[in-house]
Amino acid sequence: MTLAAVLAVIGVGTLVGLDVVSVPQMMFSRPLVAGLLGGAVVGRPLSGLAVGALLELFAMETLPVGAARLPDWGPGAVAAGAVVAASDRSSIVGILGVVLVALATAWIGGWTVHAMRRANAASVSARTAVLETGDVAVLRRILAMGLARDALRSAVLTALALVVAGAVASVLERGWSVAPLVARLALAAASVGVGLWSAWQLFGHGPSARWLGAGLGAGTLVAVAWT
Repeated sequence: MTLAAVLAVIGVGTLVGLDVVSVPQMMFSRPLVAGLLGGAVVGRPLSGLAVGALLELFAMETLPVGAARLPDWGPGAVAAGAVVAASDRSSIVGILGVVLVALATAWIGGWTVHAMRRANAASVSARTAVLETGDVAVLRRILAMGLARDALRSAVLTALALVVAGAVASVLERGWSVAPLVARLALAAASVGVGLWSAWQLFGHGPSARWLGAGLGAGTLVAVAWT
């Protein structure tokens, strides 16, 4: 990956990270979209989309409800999509390693969002007296500082994920040889397992469980017939 591509990926990851809290909150921080964007930066959007789809299965379980601390999926998904798309020989093992890095980045990102919000609250508290006078300039400064914190947080997360994911993918692709069929089965098992768990968490209780069972049965029949 060239320096220009690396900077572009970090830029996209920064924008995706801002979408979670600051602006514009249009849901392109979802892994499905973020992975696609990361792949598109290096010219292979479908490879990024494939990684984003797998990460989206994990993200489906975490719902933005209440005051829960949630993972920040965007920056890691952008980096993962870019790393897989940039690799000339993306093995299944390498992809799974990149996905693990993206999951760890999302978890770390959740803590950084929490820390950023505490910093924003402290910034407001320190200027309460001035804000009560109606000073618009101070309010704008506080908003700009909050936006800058979020942009820096997102850029660092993306860069960190990009470096680690690239290193992990390179090591696994060179040093871990797995039969193609076994690797494909591992990826399929991971995808199906995560999808089923997420579906059960969301719809596995009450009347929805019957519809979930019917959908799984119909999907299984279609898959068997297609195979």
